[in-house]
Amino acid sequence: MASDESLPTLKILMIGPSGAGKSALLIRYCDDQFDSESSTATIGVDFKVKKLSVHGKAYRLNLLDTAGQERFRTLSNSYYRGAHGVILVYDISNRESFLAMERWFEEAESNAMPGAVMYLVGSKMDKSSGRTVKTEEGIELAERHGCQFCEVSSKTRDNVRKPFVEIVDAIVKDPKLLNASSRRSGTVSVAGGSSGDSGCAC
Repeated sequence: MASDESLPTLKILMIGPSGAGKSALLIRYCDDQFDSESSTATIGVDFKVKKLSVHGKAYRLNLLDTAGQERFRTLSNSYYRGAHGVILVYDISNRESFLAMERWFEEAESNAMPGAVMYLVGSKMDKSSGRTVKTEEGIELAERHGCQFCEVSSKTRDNVRKPFVEIVDAIVKDPKLLNASSRRSGTVSVAGGSSGDSGCAC
């Protein structure tokens, strides 16, 4: 078996407003844990590693969870370098977080390398009784930016793997994107990283 370090590495950035649920989604996907609403906001950037197999080929995912607060925006911009994909997250129970997504798309499209795959996620679908953003609105926004979309619940695990599996699937179908990133620095050194369990996708 190849070591994790020898696997093809994909860099995926998670962005969106503070409190949108980015960290909860990452922790549920990588560690299958869920922290309550008392979870503290990410400071700067968090970093996790996850193995994922797509169509029988294993990949090493470098997953970066960036802070949504304005004071960390300049810091987060540098993390776009070499990113194959960007997952944009908003909270379906917070109208303001959804309305801010155009600005986040603009940032991602300006900073990510050409051809980087975007994926829109509406989080906290377990709060459907307090929903302020319709599913159709999320679909429309995603279509406007030419990307895939799904809603997830880190609390109930619903659809948690879906955005990661689908964004990786889209990335590996684009040889030009993989080749372009290999000429850049695809290695990320961030303190506080942890390894997740291996995953499998078809």
